[in-house]
Amino acid sequence: MTSTSAADRPVRRPGAAAPQRLLILLAALLLLLGLGVPAATARPGPSAPRGFVELSAVDPTIRQEIRYPSRHNFLGVPVDGYRRPVCLLTRPAALALHRAQRSLLRHGYSLKVYDCYRPQRAVDHFVRWAKDLADERMKAEFYPRVDKSRLFADGYIAEKSGHSRGSTLDVTLVRLPAPPTRPYVPGEPLTPCYGPKEQRFPDNSVDMGTGFDCFDTLAHTDDPRVTGRQRTNRDLLRGALEAQGFTNLPEEWWHFTLAGEPFPDTYFDFPVDRL
Repeated sequence: MTSTSAADRPVRRPGAAAPQRLLILLAALLLLLGLGVPAATARPGPSAPRGFVELSAVDPTIRQEIRYPSRHNFLGVPVDGYRRPVCLLTRPAALALHRAQRSLLRHGYSLKVYDCYRPQRAVDHFVRWAKDLADERMKAEFYPRVDKSRLFADGYIAEKSGHSRGSTLDVTLVRLPAPPTRPYVPGEPLTPCYGPKEQRFPDNSVDMGTGFDCFDTLAHTDDPRVTGRQRTNRDLLRGALEAQGFTNLPEEWWHFTLAGEPFPDTYFDFPVDRL
């Protein structure tokens, strides 16, 4: 090992390092300004908490036709918060749905989900749309007999939704084998959601008496006007899900919530995307 005598060491003048530190700080500042992006935007957005799963990872046999990322919904535009058409649920809800699917497959049916977890920002989008009484582009299909000014009073739109808690879903049945539903073409003629099945927008589901998201009293699960095969189909869906712990919303034959849900008081706002 060699040593250096005091005489050979460079002399450090007081404050000599200050200009160097100043240059480093200035360079860092210029780099941030050059990027033109606030540091906060580099943080990742909200993501699904532990306890949420993709339904396809639990049961890939359940059909999915998630409507809100598309234009075929009662707004007529993609809904805020839906980045991809995937079904996210709490794990207990997904497992219960899997058990219901197993029982239905034995009888030649499959579940098909229209919507699962729904972020609060999507609910907020619904509220803004409902307050805009001039926007009725999808009225002829989804609420032909309801004045848009009545959507809040009649309970069709609310500022909170059980979907945002992660254990509520909108679901129907398809008879197997079933071809996929054809794509919706924006601007195509609209027909009432309560009309005969052959006159409604084509859907590969069984006949439930109305289409999905039909703002009409005929969509009430036990409406007495629903009889015959339509009544049988509604009862089959409700029976299969109730057997696994789900409860139906009486005003919507497609709407079910898991009893004992893990987040009964939390309304999440992370976007719908792949986990």
